[in-house]
Amino acid sequence: MRQQFLGALIGAAFGTVFVLVNSGAPLPTAIAWVLRALAVVALAAVVVLGVRAGGRPTLEGRPMFGPSYRVIVIGEVVLLVAGFFVLSLLDAPVQANVAWIATIVGLHFVALASAWKARSILVVGVLLTVLGVVGLALLGTAAQWVPFTSGVLSGVTLLGGSLYGVRRA
Repeated sequence: MRQQFLGALIGAAFGTVFVLVNSGAPLPTAIAWVLRALAVVALAAVVVLGVRAGGRPTLEGRPMFGPSYRVIVIGEVVLLVAGFFVLSLLDAPVQANVAWIATIVGLHFVALASAWKARSILVVGVLLTVLGVVGLALLGTAAQWVPFTSGVLSGVTLLGGSLYGVRRA
């Protein structure tokens, strides 16, 4: 399996999970189900496009999942766990978790954009980070919208970035 397709597939899978898990109240039920269905369709499209692209090399022969990737992922895990710990100490509402995840996953993509010299994922990283920070800011005034803002919109961002990446391959 091509490395770039695997990366797009991972992003699309997580994007789909973001949408499936966070599409609920305060969204109307019908809209939530449409968003879920569209996320599954987008994931299927990433799979189909990735398989059709075949085994063409990517990143000019550089490994995507080399040492820099592992360091970035370890940093991501440490930040996620530390953040969850701090959020629990602060008695933050449960919605804070998805906002924190979006923020850290966004930073993960920003770091990967630098490591992989791939500006296209920088856009995804910045958008995810912004959606996470906006979600954290909403905790005080509109916590019920955090799952949509930091969850659903982050999922759509991941799915869109994955579709863009796999179509370019």
